[in-house]
Amino acid sequence: MALDHEHFNLTNAIDYIWGHEDILSDDDRRYIETCLPGVEGRPPEGEHEWGVLHLAVTACGFLRKLSGNDVEWLSEQGRLFPDTISRFVHKVATKLHNYEDGGLPDAFIEPLCDFLKDTKSHVATLNYDRLLYGAMIDNGVLDGFNFLVDGMWDAGFHRDNLERLYGRDFGYYLHLHGSPLFVNRNGTPTKKQRHQLSVDSDFIGRHIVLTHVDYKMSVISSSPVLSAYWEYLDYALGEAEEIVVFGCSGDDEHLNQKLKAYGSVPAKSIRVIEWTGAGDHEERRRFWRRKLGNKVRLTQLDNILEFADW
Repeated sequence: MALDHEHFNLTNAIDYIWGHEDILSDDDRRYIETCLPGVEGRPPEGEHEWGVLHLAVTACGFLRKLSGNDVEWLSEQGRLFPDTISRFVHKVATKLHNYEDGGLPDAFIEPLCDFLKDTKSHVATLNYDRLLYGAMIDNGVLDGFNFLVDGMWDAGFHRDNLERLYGRDFGYYLHLHGSPLFVNRNGTPTKKQRHQLSVDSDFIGRHIVLTHVDYKMSVISSSPVLSAYWEYLDYALGEAEEIVVFGCSGDDEHLNQKLKAYGSVPAKSIRVIEWTGAGDHEERRRFWRRKLGNKVRLTQLDNILEFADW
């Protein structure tokens, strides 16, 4: 958001995909609208409405399993509805991911990469953009077992890829809300190359979290990739001496609960780095302490990409 507020605005990405005729048909949009009473002619807004879509997809999946023996519970559109929502979610994430107008400034990324190489600290992300991920690859931070590992190899993903063997001491790079690059091939989660991803791509990834907080665990548990990342987040937080929450809104209660539990350990500390526009410093400090505990130290910057005090 500090780099390009328009591009990385979730509402803008949703609006773009909603109006893309080659992604959603008129029937697709009409069925989505029927899930949201009082909504006509616009896409779902906010996580509460995405939560309703998640429930509809779950119901369709359940009824589809009941079908058989000449009994059909769902219309053809109902059978296709889960795929429609998966395509919608994947393309929204793809729109956010594909940013072609530059990258993170060197003054930000170089000290961060040096810090990660020196300390092998863990990184956990909540977004779908390739800015940080691409920079980690290009700077050799994600390179074999040397510094950070995300478990995605050429042969695909397996949680065993995250296990430290033979005395290795790498850190973890955890895509907590997934990535549009992650797709299934012959039943195995694999990663597409960055240049292969566009809103016109014919593949759909299903390892992405975009729903109400009440249903995030359902999405996470259904993905072997996401469930492994959240499991290893516990290990990462357990090892960390300091937890740095960078550029987050504080609205993800699922994550807040984990951070608060680990941050309450006497030997650990929590730092929050956020934009000054988030609100008055003292009010925001109280906000973060309610979310993460009384040990939080808050730093506000006009541009968080100017932070280099790793």
